[in-house]
Order: sequence, then C-alpha cells, then structure tokens
Amino acid sequence: MEIDARSSYCSNETETNVAPVTTHTRPAQSAKKVNGDYVFRCLTTLFALSILAILALMIYEMTGESMPAIKAFGWKFVTSREWDAVQGIFGALPYLYGSVVSSVLALLLATPLSIGAALFITEVAPGKIGAIVAPLVELLAAIPSVIYGLWGVLVMAPWLQSTVQPFLIEHFGFIPLFQGAPYGVSMLAAIFILMIMVVPIITSITREVLLAVPQSQKEAAIALGATRWETIKIAILPYGKSGILGAAILGLGRAIGETMAVTMVIGNAPNISLSLLSPAYTMPSVIANEFAETTSKLHASALMEIGLILMLVTLVVNALARLLIWSVSRSAKGGAA
Repeated sequence: MEIDARSSYCSNETETNVAPVTTHTRPAQSAKKVNGDYVFRCLTTLFALSILAILALMIYEMTGESMPAIKAFGWKFVTSREWDAVQGIFGALPYLYGSVVSSVLALLLATPLSIGAALFITEVAPGKIGAIVAPLVELLAAIPSVIYGLWGVLVMAPWLQSTVQPFLIEHFGFIPLFQGAPYGVSMLAAIFILMIMVVPIITSITREVLLAVPQSQKEAAIALGATRWETIKIAILPYGKSGILGAAILGLGRAIGETMAVTMVIGNAPNISLSLLSPAYTMPSVIANEFAETTSKLHASALMEIGLILMLVTLVVNALARLLIWSVSRSAKGGAA
C-alpha cells in the first residue's frame, strides 16, 4: 500500500511539473507554425497576383496606345482590307486571315505527324533507338526561329517553286487552293515552316503523356488478345487524349505568335486569297516589318492595335483550350466511373 501511495504521489507530482511546461510550449510552437504558414500563403498569393497584374498592365498600356486607331476606325479596322500608311487608312483583315489560316493548317499537318512520332518513340521503337530519337526531337525545338527562316527562304522556298508548286498547279489546279503562279515564298511555305517548328513541341509533350499511361492498362488490353495497334487505339490514346489535346493547343499558340521564320517565307503581301500559292501576311510579321518605320502616330497606333488583337486572340485560344481539356477530362472520369 505504501508503494502504491508513493507511486501515485510521484505520478501526481510529475503531472503537476510537466503540465505547465506543455501548456506553455505548445502555443508557442503552434503560433510559430501559423506565422510561417501565413507568410508562405501571402508570398505565394502575391506571386500569383503579380502575374495577373503584369498581364493587366500590358493590356491596359496596349489599349491606351491603340486608342487613336480604335477611335479613328472602330470595328472597320478588323473588317477592312486596305492598308495605306501614306493615306492614313489601316485595315487588319489580311493579317488576321494570314495568321489564322497559316496556324490552323500548320497544326492540322503537324498534329498527326507528332502523334505518330511520339507513338514510335514510346511504343514501337526498341528502347535504345527511342532513347536516341527522343533527345534529337527535343533539340529541334531549341533551334532559333531565324535559322528555320533562313533555311526556308534559301532552301525550302526554291524547292517549292521548282518542284512542289508546279506539280500542284498541273495536277490540282482546278482546286482554288492550288491556283496561281509558283512564287516560292507563299502561304504554303509559311505553313510548312510552321509545321516543322511545331512538330518538336507537340511530339515532346505527347511522348510524356504516353509514358504516363499505366503499364497495367496496356497489359490488360494485351491479355484480352489485342494487337499492338488495338492496344494503342483502345488503351493508350483514349487515356492520354486530354494531354495530347493540350500539346496541340500549345503548338497552336507557338504557331500564332511566330514572327521571324514566317516573315522570311510568307511573301509579306497583304492579300486575302484562297490559293495557298500566293504571298500573304500575318499579324506578327507586319508588326516586325513596320514598327520601326512608322510614318505617323496613327500608323504606330494601328500596329499596336494589331498587337492587342494578337494578344487577345492568344488568350481566347488558350482559354478555349483549357475549357476543352477540362470537358474531355471530365467526360473521361465520368466514363471511368
């Protein structure tokens, strides 16, 4: 009984000694954690808002610089074809047309090629060959655009003028897309150069998406008797559909904003023609060519408005891409459920 009384007395004494220590130290530690979390949250919020603030500032400044052209032409600026710096008449429709047509057609050509290359690297080629090809494809994305443009104007455009365009005119000249003279530098040359520049980006991202497909999903399809093509069709491509779509949209953003390479091969003529063999113009090209040689404040304002339109088009394209990827991911989850 004495032992029990002493042990209970000792336990009570230790509890009375320890309790004040724990009650005094825990609030200090929790307060320190709270302060650290609060500071971290504030810093990350500030960083995120700073990006939006920079974007808002750019739009605000570009809108302010574009106001003379907006007040002078209004909506006619985006519907008019005439561009005469001497007379002070500016219309951006040929540049909008050139940017949209060249980017969309280049994307339509580059996406199947990129998906096929990514499938070859990840699913068809032996491991050693895939490990060699993949870095080479990624290196193509690091080549400066002016190098692509130089190669395009010195090598590709003469080849198109002497070989491809005469063939298209002779055999498919009844189609409006291939009517006209073989100029070499043309919308077709711009489409090809954009396709070459976009392929490495889409291929690299698609390859990463395909590598993320679970191995168990492939093995399940093979266990059910699927061939290699059937495995790719029913197990791999549907799983990475949203990622591949995002890669294509990223390539479209690169194509819309490309400047130097397109400027060197498109011909720089403000025309709207169904023929891909005729010279054309894009929004980045006209800004690069004329901004340093503006003849009036209205001319500079018109070029700034084209830049504002280009920025807004890029933002809208990326927003629509995010919505499309979200809808595809949501439907995929619903189907899996």
